[in-house]
Amino acid sequence: MTHGSHTAATAGAHTAPEVLEFAAERGVEMVDLKFVDLPGMWQHMTLPLAALNVDDFESGLGFDGSSIRGFQEIHESDMLLIPDPATGFIDPYYDRCTLSLICSVADPVLGAPYSRDSRFVAQKAERHLVQSGIADIAYFGPEAEFFVFDHIAYEQVEHRAFYEIDSAEGFWNTGRPAGTGANLAYKLRQKEGYFPVPPADSLANLRGEMVASMETLGIRCEFHHHEVASGGQGEIDMRFQPLVQMADQMMIYKYVVKNEASKAGKTATFMPKPIFEENGSGMHVHQSLWKDGEPLMYASGGYANLSDIARHYVAGLLTHAPALLAFCAPTTNSYRRLVPGYEAPINLVYSARNRSACVRIPMYHEAPKTKRIEFRSPDPTANPYLAFSAMMLAGLDGIRRQLDPGEPLDVDIYDLPEETLSRIGTVPSSLEAALDALEADHAFLLDGDVFTSGLIEAYIRYKREAEVDAIRLRPHPWEFAMYHDA
Repeated sequence: MTHGSHTAATAGAHTAPEVLEFAAERGVEMVDLKFVDLPGMWQHMTLPLAALNVDDFESGLGFDGSSIRGFQEIHESDMLLIPDPATGFIDPYYDRCTLSLICSVADPVLGAPYSRDSRFVAQKAERHLVQSGIADIAYFGPEAEFFVFDHIAYEQVEHRAFYEIDSAEGFWNTGRPAGTGANLAYKLRQKEGYFPVPPADSLANLRGEMVASMETLGIRCEFHHHEVASGGQGEIDMRFQPLVQMADQMMIYKYVVKNEASKAGKTATFMPKPIFEENGSGMHVHQSLWKDGEPLMYASGGYANLSDIARHYVAGLLTHAPALLAFCAPTTNSYRRLVPGYEAPINLVYSARNRSACVRIPMYHEAPKTKRIEFRSPDPTANPYLAFSAMMLAGLDGIRRQLDPGEPLDVDIYDLPEETLSRIGTVPSSLEAALDALEADHAFLLDGDVFTSGLIEAYIRYKREAEVDAIRLRPHPWEFAMYHDA
């Protein structure tokens, strides 16, 4: 039995008594406490509703922080989860009626929010924006792409390594023999997945279920569609929201996509580049600043009708892009996507039309309230609390220092002469290079104590040891094709 069909799956509460009253009215039996680790994966623990008290929303519930990636050491492991009553929703993926609450993390010894809790970072970022006097709200609208596969397998041991994926709509299955089941064609040709109708788009109904589930959970969705890559790539767009709220929604988005795929007997992945020679999955992030209910990014007459504030914000993103990518494209696989071609946004320029630019200015509408900038280099493996906060801080740094983004570049970058191309900066080519850039350029993240030096150091250390070194130590299968006869 699932509970996603309930007409009011979200609590709509603001206080602990309100959310507990909602739970009692809805017949809730269990409460699931969800929180995010430093790399950006949701973790959880569950308790019966009767075991949750009003006081727990203030005092917190204990857990072992030493077992969570990027958190505490074994000798300082005790941590607290602080449920946020405003985030309550009936979780559609449990058999027993379950209330999910998104939590922040606290340090019981210091009696304060935990400095490595990325949700706390995002809350500080919103407070810092108001205190800056520049704006009072930052809206974010991520376009997170993903793949849905029918099969995935992988293994790496001392003497063998492989991975394999499959999708019934993949172009590589046009020649699948009859003995493996009927082959009814309608395979998407390579890089031609944008926008054919069913039956070629075999996942339209599944994406519809994902959207319906998210809408039930209070997430306002816009378009959903198949993406460019053959083999199951899709995208669902969410209506823009303030920073912390959108980061919360991004976590729910990934949760819903994965669980709806699992219910359908498939598997969803936000891994940026799972298929060789196909477009990867990005997360273009639309963002804008507002103050007193008025948009700040629009000014009539300039390039793309950008205001000076917007131009400085763009300059901040471009100036700090190499460091930003440590948070915004945070995996070794991210840099399989960020290569020339494949519409990859690798060039440190801005443009109203050019999709290979790191920053694009959408031109669909000219109303001031729709004016925004789009940072195209991130991907959906990012921890949204850290990534959104870092982007906003980079933009604010550009405004504070009145940085100049230079001239826009609206031509096809890949048709430019080599001499001109050599003068255009590009994003880092590896996670290691992005981490080096973050190490050298992070003062802008420390403004308002939004990020702390300790968090940045812990993040860099974790990424280098657990991810960069893990890949560097292992032979790659293609190395045998190149070197086994050396």
